[in-house]
Amino acid sequence: MTKIFFFILFGLVSFKSKSQEINWMTFNEAITAQQKNKKPIFIDVYTSWCGPCKLLDSRTFRDSEIIKHINDNYNPVKFNAEGNEEIKFNKMTYKNPGYKEERKNSRNAMHEFAGFLKIQGYPSMVIINNKSQIEKTIVGFRTAEELRVDL
Repeated sequence: MTKIFFFILFGLVSFKSKSQEINWMTFNEAITAQQKNKKPIFIDVYTSWCGPCKLLDSRTFRDSEIIKHINDNYNPVKFNAEGNEEIKFNKMTYKNPGYKEERKNSRNAMHEFAGFLKIQGYPSMVIINNKSQIEKTIVGFRTAEELRVDL
């Protein structure tokens, strides 16, 4: 009986820890959400080849306090600064005209929206307030503790 109890308890703990994650959305989805909930937009700007970006995903964005804080206070977006997503923001459309599909897993052309955000390095985290203004840019890898201070 004790074995069954611990098995069930372990299963519930495992399920809970796996289900905790940031509720990422596209930028266009975040704009729609922001119109309803008035939360700022938190953008994780990354590239497919960026090592520190992968660390941010595997370490910082797995921290339960960071997950809760970002989900509760922001409309979170993952944005590939070299991807081909079309973004509509402030009556403008941003694309990546130099994007090459065959280079999607290596260095590619920079997206126009990354230029608009004035991204200087990867990873970068950008907060856009509900007045569509860039409120803050955080450049570089942050541990969970460091990001808590920055947010």
